[in-house]
Amino acid sequence: MLYDAYEMQRSLLAGASTLANIGAGWMQNPANPFAYSGMGPIVSSALDVFAHVAAPRGKPDFGLVTTIVQGKTVPVQEEIVLRKPFGQLKRFRREGVEDAPRLLIVAPMSGHYATLLRGTVERMLPGHDVYITDWRDAKLVPTSEGRFDLDDYVDYIIEFLEHIAAEGKGGNTHMLAVCQPSVPCYAAAAIMAEDKNPARPRTLTLMGGPIDTRKAPTAVNLLATERPHTWFQKNVIATIPYSYPGAGRRVYPGFLQLAGFMTMNLGSHLTSHWELFKHLVDGDEESADATKDFYEEYRSVCDMTEEFYLQTVDVVFQRHLLPKGEMMHRGRRVSPAAIKDIALLAIEGERDDISGVGQTRAALDISTRLPDDEKKYHLAKGVGHYGIFNGSKWRTRIAPVVEKWIAAHND
Repeated sequence: MLYDAYEMQRSLLAGASTLANIGAGWMQNPANPFAYSGMGPIVSSALDVFAHVAAPRGKPDFGLVTTIVQGKTVPVQEEIVLRKPFGQLKRFRREGVEDAPRLLIVAPMSGHYATLLRGTVERMLPGHDVYITDWRDAKLVPTSEGRFDLDDYVDYIIEFLEHIAAEGKGGNTHMLAVCQPSVPCYAAAAIMAEDKNPARPRTLTLMGGPIDTRKAPTAVNLLATERPHTWFQKNVIATIPYSYPGAGRRVYPGFLQLAGFMTMNLGSHLTSHWELFKHLVDGDEESADATKDFYEEYRSVCDMTEEFYLQTVDVVFQRHLLPKGEMMHRGRRVSPAAIKDIALLAIEGERDDISGVGQTRAALDISTRLPDDEKKYHLAKGVGHYGIFNGSKWRTRIAPVVEKWIAAHND
């Protein structure tokens, strides 16, 4: 019923958005006398803001067609190099450029598409051969494809790394995990290290990830610990309606995830939309478009499978199994002590309200057999969660740290 009610509301808002968009255009039409009144721009701007907020959204495009390599503009081609039921491995091939460090960026499976990391990819493209995990929206995966849980996530990462190594005729791939995938990426690295898998990453960079959420718990962490596991099963899981390919699949809907994040910072989101309204009234289209672009991505959400979401809540946020050395993968214990030759870089934002300071750094502490010169910690002053991997602070202050770490360990 929850998903059906949402779909009905979404359909109604889509129609209202279309009407508001038409109304905004009419209020700016030179043939409309009201457009010349003092209220014309105000009404038009209000309708424009509503149309943007209420519009339905699908999966955005990366839209990265060129990059700059050593001062020259180089065409970029997106290629899907490996397809799996719940995700695909995408490569951004720079035409005519070879021998760059291979970098796998692992995008979060947390309600947003991989395009949330467009700025991350764009910044790393000039100096790296970039791949990214492009996760699928669970409502588009037929139930005939089976389940997808945290164990499957770890398996996907290992298979992706092995595929990249095979394409590059060897190992020496670097991996960057943004937020949620920090735990499964660390687990995959530990398993590959213990197996002496030749495709194991040379470096693993963890950015704003919940390695140990007992440290500086945030509102997100407290939500998971204050309620029993059964509460999540009963209150946030819904069934995909029959209008989608994944009909009948049980999921944690992306719209609930978005609602939670919006509520956490409701004041700032209301302020952003008020500023958007003022920019439109003033005719500042550039500033208005920047705000619209952000929310176009932020409000594009997808669903997670029930089993993946509930297992993540249990393993990562409630029982803290990885830092306690008790995490299991298909009946096998994940041993942090197995990581001996994978250089670890932990990056945190001083103002991160999703993963508190110390949660990602914990990865360095539990890697007891990794030499100190293979560990590095960076605290980004004045940076929030989103700013760790996107925006000017990421481009100018954080990305150079990642680049230097990769370069120093690119054998």
